[in-house]
Amino acid sequence: MDKNTVKGTIDDAAGRAKRQVGEWTGNTNTQAEGAAQQIKGKTEKVVGHVKDALRDAHHDAEKEQKKDTVEHSAPRR
Repeated sequence: MDKNTVKGTIDDAAGRAKRQVGEWTGNTNTQAEGAAQQIKGKTEKVVGHVKDALRDAHHDAEKEQKKDTVEHSAPRR
């Protein structure tokens, strides 16, 4: 799991809590800050997921390349 995913999850949860407190107290500024923090968190999570997907794809490609290399270097009969 990428660090952006973890940080995004934390920011999303903190933003949700801040927004909720703003709703309970009627403080629209706190609501807006919480909503902005939630958006930031969701964006960070997406970045983390994209990095994970790219890392996995790169790993799979390397694995496939090594497999092909072994198959082509095997002695032929």
